[in-house]
Amino acid sequence: MVNAWHRYSIRARLAMVATAAMAVICTAVAVFVLLEAHHAAVETRADQLAAHAVAFGSRARRQAISPRLLRIGSGRVVQVLNPAGAVVLSTPGMAGKPPMTTLRPDPDAYTTTRSCGGPVFPGRCMIVLAYPFHRADGVWQLNMAVPDIPWYVGPRVLAPLVAGWLLLVGATAAGSYRIVGKTLEPVRAINGKLSQITASDLGHRVPVPNYRDELRDLAESANRTLDRAQSAVEQQLRFASDASHDLRNPLTAMRTRIEEMLMCPGESDWPGTADALLDSVERMQALVGDLLETARLDAGVTGRREELGLTELVRCEVERHPRKVAVRHRLAPGVIVNGERVGLTRLLNNLLDNAERHAASAVTVTLEHRPGTAVLEVCDDGEGVAPEQREVIFTRFARLEASRVRDPGGTGLGLPIARQIAEAHGGTLTMEDSPRGARFVLRLPAMCAGPPSGGTLVPADPAAPGK
Repeated sequence: MVNAWHRYSIRARLAMVATAAMAVICTAVAVFVLLEAHHAAVETRADQLAAHAVAFGSRARRQAISPRLLRIGSGRVVQVLNPAGAVVLSTPGMAGKPPMTTLRPDPDAYTTTRSCGGPVFPGRCMIVLAYPFHRADGVWQLNMAVPDIPWYVGPRVLAPLVAGWLLLVGATAAGSYRIVGKTLEPVRAINGKLSQITASDLGHRVPVPNYRDELRDLAESANRTLDRAQSAVEQQLRFASDASHDLRNPLTAMRTRIEEMLMCPGESDWPGTADALLDSVERMQALVGDLLETARLDAGVTGRREELGLTELVRCEVERHPRKVAVRHRLAPGVIVNGERVGLTRLLNNLLDNAERHAASAVTVTLEHRPGTAVLEVCDDGEGVAPEQREVIFTRFARLEASRVRDPGGTGLGLPIARQIAEAHGGTLTMEDSPRGARFVLRLPAMCAGPPSGGTLVPADPAAPGK
């Protein structure tokens, strides 16, 4: 039943619901009108019977009981009972039959009732009136009956009701179908425009209705979705273009060196060429690794989460590799987060590598525990980044001029990957104001922390330069 209902269009379904509702209302009104009309007609007929009975009784008091008294109009059946209850006079067709009713009203009142299935009107119901009247020899009784009013009262009552029912229900069906169709025109326009949009042409937008309602909200939501889809596709295209460009450079350098070696094999510096090729391969390997990590983060693929001691993780990564500049750290003890070890390790290394490339002489790493948050700061004493470019550096393949000079082989993916990892852990990574150089601030949801460690900066590697 449900599947059959849903085979119809929304327009047809709404029109059917409105039509059914109007049909129910009209039927209820028609039934009420018929009941009231039937009740009124029955009362009118009973009053007419009473009036004829009163007239009959008035004549019967003055005249002898004879057939002349039965001239009271056609369609009525009459019986006259003497004080003993015997039928002494009746209309044709009732001769020799018992009284049509057993009613015995009070001498000064009359009674009316309805009965069905008697011999008076076979197969039909009737209205029966029992009327007592007084004569010199006692109290006589007049029984008078007429056919009952049918349920539909009569054609003059039923015909207008049927015509009105059909007119109202039909008008509701046609009007609701047209109104719903007019209301859903924006949906058809949205559907038509959406069918024209392809992956290669996302510049179209669906029309937005002028009036403020749910359909306008739908159109605006669809346009926002298209904006996001277009932005995502454009980002993917830029990503593919930038990745191709960055992969082409080391490949071109490798091809050039190999061609030079093949042109003059006897004069070529094979060890030097091998070193150059190895540098290009390492650069390509780093770029491919960053591309794979970016694709993994975009797909929402994450490793197993666990409780990690962030303090120990930071200390380990700071002290693991020798740096070209001095690295000092101040770490609050016992800071614990729920995260993926590999991802957070990569995030820390990206921040440390970036700070090392741009530092003039030192890098400072601090870790603090604030209510519900672990705050890690990585600062360098380099030239820093202009405020208007602080978000640019988190864009994929974005490399400022200073970065290109300091590290020509960089991929421009380190900081974007670091931010994605932070966001995947429910945190943030931003670049904030600093008296000198760059200051990256990582905030992650923290589970707990030990007592503060004080404010002493600890050298990461006593043998490193600058300590």
